[in-house]
Amino acid sequence: MPELRKIYNEITHQHLFLPDKCRKIISFSPAITESLFLMGLSEFVSGVSVYCVHPEDARKKKIVGSYNSFKEKLIDEINPDIIFTTTGYQLELVQKLIEKYPVYPIKLPPTLSEIIANSVEAGIVAGYAKEARKLQTKLFYELVKLKNQRRKFKSRVYIEIDLGGPVTFGEFSYITDAMNYLGLENIFGEQKCEWLVPNDKKVAELNPDLIIYEPKMFSKLRDKKKLKEKLIQRFGEINALRKNKLFVTPGIFDFFAHHGPGFILKTMKWLNKISRT
Repeated sequence: MPELRKIYNEITHQHLFLPDKCRKIISFSPAITESLFLMGLSEFVSGVSVYCVHPEDARKKKIVGSYNSFKEKLIDEINPDIIFTTTGYQLELVQKLIEKYPVYPIKLPPTLSEIIANSVEAGIVAGYAKEARKLQTKLFYELVKLKNQRRKFKSRVYIEIDLGGPVTFGEFSYITDAMNYLGLENIFGEQKCEWLVPNDKKVAELNPDLIIYEPKMFSKLRDKKKLKEKLIQRFGEINALRKNKLFVTPGIFDFFAHHGPGFILKTMKWLNKISRT
């Protein structure tokens, strides 16, 4: 029997004993699922959560749970070498899974560098360091290209995501970090928090040049005209709405709310493009 690798997780304070290369991987983290696919490891991903929709091929994998629930029978059938989760909203899930399975949670990223670090960490832990570092190089290269396109004059931006109610982002968010990197200014970027529920009067007072709105995941209610009318009711005729500088994120899946490699490869490119229109 081959010798197992001993891997320590600082979140659970536990050691995992893993094969040289994990070939039966379950991921409850959409970000880690995307990372594994972009490393070329899709054949080893045996189960995902219902929210693992990036890339498109991930949607073909067996669904073994949600953000905070799991199907024990399906997991037992897979008999995974490792299960990846994240922290934050999945910590409760970690406590349930860890009683029976080899679980490796990876922390939520507050910065762009952490998005890359998380991707690499997952690949190395699964036993694919070469593939992980190749993805790391690709992401670094994309950031350099975006840096060379950095704006000289800052637009003031308000981003709102419907997570069952309006949510925006403060100083400790990778979204704010991305805006700063692109030469944009988050109107709530000095709030000492990761996310916050926006105050409509404060949004009106700060009067952003650009508004980005992300509807709830899977929602097809994305009519820009109707969304604009609702935002005018909340904020009044502020600059962004008066000048038709409202942008609705593309598709029905998480876009800014997704903190996998696609945030750098797709979301930041989209943000950079629309900020220049």
